[in-house]
Amino acid sequence: MHPNNLHNNPYNFDLLINVNPDLAPFVFINNHGTETIDFSISDAVLQLNKALLKQHYEVTNWSIPSNYLCPPIPGRADYIHYIADLLSEEKITTPVKGLDIGVGANCIYPILGSQIYTWNMVGVDIDENAIHSATKNGSASEKLKNHIEIRHQKSNANIFEGIIKKDEYFNFTMCNPPFHTSEEEASKGTLKKLRNLRQEDQPYQTKKEIVLNFGGQANELWCNGGEALFIKRMIKQSITFKNQVGWFTTLVSKKENLKKIYKQLDKLKVTRKTINMSQGNKKSRFVAWKF
Repeated sequence: MHPNNLHNNPYNFDLLINVNPDLAPFVFINNHGTETIDFSISDAVLQLNKALLKQHYEVTNWSIPSNYLCPPIPGRADYIHYIADLLSEEKITTPVKGLDIGVGANCIYPILGSQIYTWNMVGVDIDENAIHSATKNGSASEKLKNHIEIRHQKSNANIFEGIIKKDEYFNFTMCNPPFHTSEEEASKGTLKKLRNLRQEDQPYQTKKEIVLNFGGQANELWCNGGEALFIKRMIKQSITFKNQVGWFTTLVSKKENLKKIYKQLDKLKVTRKTINMSQGNKKSRFVAWKF
């Protein structure tokens, strides 16, 4: 992970359980003698997140509705730290302002951006339930409330329009786009991912049990054309706001989509970068572009 990511070291479960006792039932010692949790169980990840947010980021009372994505925090923090690297080249003298496209019910990116770097963050989503939850999470403390604003995107066709106000400037935008092309593909991908996450010494779960343990609304998981088409649309729409955003960025889950994305960006003759990230055996990346 990024050198500045405080989650580079193994979890200290004694400390984490101390701040969140509800985590304790999910912690066990695996065949390698290591304390861990079963990351395929959404409740386990939820309680781990609550503990991490309270222990390291001074965030209490964080929660999400059932069946919404509960992302592990270390990987989300990595994206934030690498964006900070991008911004460091800009020699910004005013307070940094960022826009999270698809903030979700968890509001993780605005929370991390505000707590780690004191950025001012705006989170946007099309789902009203997610907006309600993100607003609650983003105002859990006075410090968060002063740095986080949540906005509702009422048009499924628009990404930036209706969100970025006239004369408003963002130093960056970020996005974790829905990467599946259909509900069926999302279900298959989820099943494969969660089976890979399971510990060898954990009891076998049926397909139904695994799926029930996973959170995620349709708009969080899939859209027509998958992430490639979503990012292509984002790139096209970014032209209109080229003078109001420093760096546009988006995660790209599927490496094979990079060629299509580069082609679209090169047509616009923008400056582009691909930042590779790594969390254990998982490889990820985000693409950044500026006009």
